[in-house]
Amino acid sequence: MLERLVRAAIAHRLLVLVLALGLGALGVWNYSKLPIDAVPDITNVQVQINTEAPGYSPLEAERRLSYPIEMALAGLPHLQQTRSIARYGLSQITAVFEDGTDVYFARQQVAERLKEVGTQLPPGVQPTLGPVATGLGEIFMYMVEAAPDARRADGQPWTPTDLRSLQDWVIRPQLRNLAGVTEVNTIGGFVRQFHVTPDPARLAAYGVNLVDVQQALERNNANVGAGYIERFGEQYLIRVPGQIADLDGLREVVIGRKDGVALRVRDVAEVAEGEELRTGAATENGHEAVLGTVFMLIGENSRIVAQRVAAELKTINASLPDGVSARTVYDRTLLVDRAIATVQKNLVEGALLVIAVLFLLLGNLRAALITAAVIPLTMLMTITGMVGNGISGNLMSLGALDFGLIVDGAVIIVENCLRRFGEAQHRLGRMLRRDERFALAASATAEVIKPSLFGLFIIAAVYLPIFSLSGVEGKMFHPMAFTVVIAIT
Repeated sequence: MLERLVRAAIAHRLLVLVLALGLGALGVWNYSKLPIDAVPDITNVQVQINTEAPGYSPLEAERRLSYPIEMALAGLPHLQQTRSIARYGLSQITAVFEDGTDVYFARQQVAERLKEVGTQLPPGVQPTLGPVATGLGEIFMYMVEAAPDARRADGQPWTPTDLRSLQDWVIRPQLRNLAGVTEVNTIGGFVRQFHVTPDPARLAAYGVNLVDVQQALERNNANVGAGYIERFGEQYLIRVPGQIADLDGLREVVIGRKDGVALRVRDVAEVAEGEELRTGAATENGHEAVLGTVFMLIGENSRIVAQRVAAELKTINASLPDGVSARTVYDRTLLVDRAIATVQKNLVEGALLVIAVLFLLLGNLRAALITAAVIPLTMLMTITGMVGNGISGNLMSLGALDFGLIVDGAVIIVENCLRRFGEAQHRLGRMLRRDERFALAASATAEVIKPSLFGLFIIAAVYLPIFSLSGVEGKMFHPMAFTVVIAIT
């Protein structure tokens, strides 16, 4: 059967050549779609639940937040384990699911349980799900900074609070809209706030308390719609803009009446701009800085998304005030490009070395080139298989390829063909005709193709036990084993 297949391929060699070129073109097209990364992503399927509770100590956060949520998550389908971290004002729980679980299914299950546990949590506490990202999701970092001589419109220098406001209200929203970006985190600077600081002595003098001040601020900071008025067939909408716009608006909020006189916030409290209480900061060369981190959506191509973020950041810089810029401090593209450049260098050097060794051993340049042609064709077909199975090109998957294994079968067949050609020409005392070469090539190929295939199967079988690995080991070595086996195949 194998000999008939070889004879059919020789008889229809033009068709075989077209099919080979078609497979190569398919591989070139798939190469543009191949996800590229430095290393395999070994992160398991997990969902993070973050719960902020300002003022809670780590012990309180563990008892009143982490424990009820962990109990609510117990029994979820495909849930392996949960772990938690309790810090000042924060509870973070990580729910780990079995490999192969759809992450969006897992998030839906967690979200449903969080609705059930809401009544058991303290009032005002709202758990939120973390971004749809993995441990390798941090693909881009940038620093928002101002030049030493840069000034605001009022002539004052830029402060960390101003830079943080630019990051939160100008840069971050634009980056969040990019395809493949799931989250943009910020650290450093100060979040701008309006602080109302009541004076206990004045509160006691006027007979009001902190709750009265709080309720007055809440009541007087809302827009109200009052329907509409019809006039000459037109509708005039009526609205009462009541949202506070500045510090003076806060000062003029009425708390109540004292002896027939309106009691306002300014009478019992100091109102001023302030900064959010924070527990962390970002510094660069010993100076306060504002750092933004871009997270990639699970399954996206890190190099493409990082390039997209870098291009958008250039556009954003053009719209920032004079002297203020967002400077890149980490770009995953550089790491990926260097890793892939290393792989490409090794692959090219390996291919050239194989060709040189083949020429020296076979003593025939045409035979060496024919054998070496297996290398690019195999690489392109392997890329097609990697794209079809969602395997990224990285140091583990592409770096594991051995061209000696790839051309092993071809070397045996071509060498046997050369041997049979030489023996036939010596016996006949003349050059072989085309039909004689075709028949002899088919016979020589069929003579060694079975042991050749058997040897390749043995090599492939060595990698099969790797597919039984699971967890972190499986995620690390599966790409390598799959790439090698499909290349040999």
